[in-house]
Amino acid sequence: MKFKIYFITLLSIASLVLSCESDDSLNYQNDFENSQEAWLNFKESSNNSYKYVIPGGTLSSPSWETTITVSNGVIIERDFKYTTGGDLSLIPEDQLEWTENESEINSSEHEDTAAYYALTLDDIYDKAEQEWLIKRKDATTYFESNNNGLISSCGYVMNGCADSCFTGIGIKSIETL
Repeated sequence: MKFKIYFITLLSIASLVLSCESDDSLNYQNDFENSQEAWLNFKESSNNSYKYVIPGGTLSSPSWETTITVSNGVIIERDFKYTTGGDLSLIPEDQLEWTENESEINSSEHEDTAAYYALTLDDIYDKAEQEWLIKRKDATTYFESNNNGLISSCGYVMNGCADSCFTGIGIKSIETL
């Protein structure tokens, strides 16, 4: 009789735990939703006008930054510059630093550079939800919101990948215009 009581109790606890498992389709679901709410508040308070900086680099190359400027929800500028490290003399002078204005954003002239593709924060939150944070069995997912609640790091690394494997975005800063 004792065995049956223990078995039924164990079975009840197991079913309770399993029924409470999250049905979320995203890793970091709650963190993402909180950040998305912070984004919508920021978007309204800034009149959807802001700029953000995406850093980049590897151990063996110079570091760089891409700055995207958005006014009233439209990307109006993409700035790129190498910042530190590595041998900058190997990079053509016209590629060390450049700016694209609204009609030139993501132009073919700069498509083979280290610059991050210009996206609005709306686009970034969409990519986070639809691509970067979806649950995968073969990857480790990352999400941080250190820019006053807004995305600062979001993406994943496939298991077993050894170098430069992060798919997603890191954002150094976000500020209103």
